[in-house]
Amino acid sequence: MITLIAAAGEDNELGKNNNLLWHLPDDFKRFKALTSGHYIIMGRKTFESFPKPLPNRTHIIITRSENYKVPEGCFAVNSIKKAIESCPKNETIYIIGGGEIYNQSIELADCIELTRVQGRFEADAFFPEIDLKKWELVTSEFHDKDEKHTYAFTFETYRKRA
Repeated sequence: MITLIAAAGEDNELGKNNNLLWHLPDDFKRFKALTSGHYIIMGRKTFESFPKPLPNRTHIIITRSENYKVPEGCFAVNSIKKAIESCPKNETIYIIGGGEIYNQSIELADCIELTRVQGRFEADAFFPEIDLKKWELVTSEFHDKDEKHTYAFTFETYRKRA
């Protein structure tokens, strides 16, 4: 199963200047719980936004650079197709960004795990529009803002319609 996982604002904002637009500890916990032990696919800029590779995950980095140096346990490929082919069959793989990678892969995905952040933000990277004719919202869990979360947010799970 191919799952897109992202946090996006009300207008599908993902980030600006290769940075997230908010700090939501519960979203980080959910991301870690869902992706740990799995293959994660990302673009080079998303990978470079991390201080180091994320623990307990195999990183597949999509880059146009033929000589891109990756740390041990990480792999570089030049297309979303090759990234998916690099992952084990019959296992959930997660596509974690950025915007261009989501655009290239949304038609290939079976599931979307989206944290919808309540707010509008200045951004330069965006999540693709979710076409509700193709996708069904199967779970929605609202979290209000609190002392650790500046913004309210909703965990949403979408499944591709048959």
